[in-house]
Amino acid sequence: MIESTAMSVSQPSQFDRSEFLKIEDLHKSFKAGNGRESLVLKEINLTIAETEYISVIGHSGCGKSTLLRIVAGLEKLTSGSVRLQGKEICKPGCDRMMVFQQYSLLPWLTVRQNIRLAVDEVLTHLSPVEKKELVNEHIAMVNLTAAADKYPDEISGGMKQRVGIARALSTRPKMLLMDEPFGALDALTRGKLQRQVLEIWESHRQAVMMITHDVDEAIYMSDRIVLMTNGPAATIGEILEVPFQHPRDRAQLRQSSDYYELRNHALNFLDSHFGAED
Repeated sequence: MIESTAMSVSQPSQFDRSEFLKIEDLHKSFKAGNGRESLVLKEINLTIAETEYISVIGHSGCGKSTLLRIVAGLEKLTSGSVRLQGKEICKPGCDRMMVFQQYSLLPWLTVRQNIRLAVDEVLTHLSPVEKKELVNEHIAMVNLTAAADKYPDEISGGMKQRVGIARALSTRPKMLLMDEPFGALDALTRGKLQRQVLEIWESHRQAVMMITHDVDEAIYMSDRIVLMTNGPAATIGEILEVPFQHPRDRAQLRQSSDYYELRNHALNFLDSHFGAED
């Protein structure tokens, strides 16, 4: 059966979450046009395990991406704390790598060179031979060996996103942060890339925090789903446990009554918050 927890209730003990990522009493405000403080995120409390896949869902304007950017160190929180393995996050770091919706590849570099640039920047202790092997390993991991020497404008959107994922994973981060990584893709490419990313994660477990608008995507890929209320002053409304073991088969999931129970629960939550002011 489905387990759901409100923010104030102790989270299930499927993982030991005490020593990896811990978000406590996070608040985030921005200066509004009239000079007043506008509260975007309120009382965010969340822990994520070292090998756990988390999805965050909510309507546009609820602060999902802001929360992800705070974890990445790209935004400053107003109050509260975010700690990775007990260390306060206050700036970007190679222990957390981002995958964006719009690829963010350097157009004058090939697939291989885009990935090698990240490896050179982060893994400075490796020899040139080790770096080359690492780059080739991650190119093969995302099935891009045949396109390794092509430039971004010579490959498809799905291939570009695979380059971004390979680039992020090649630096061996402790945590992968993804901001709607499949949002710019067509439905067929999206489903195929979801499967590929899940296969990579299942064989190289690490913490993942993914922003998405897609409930089916979240159920298929995640261990837990964080449902956000609407802004202003958005917070965590519920945290849903996904009761399916990895690896997962999409067709089999859709034959499960638990799948539809979980899906309807999440959709009903989102529908109940639709129309509130962003």
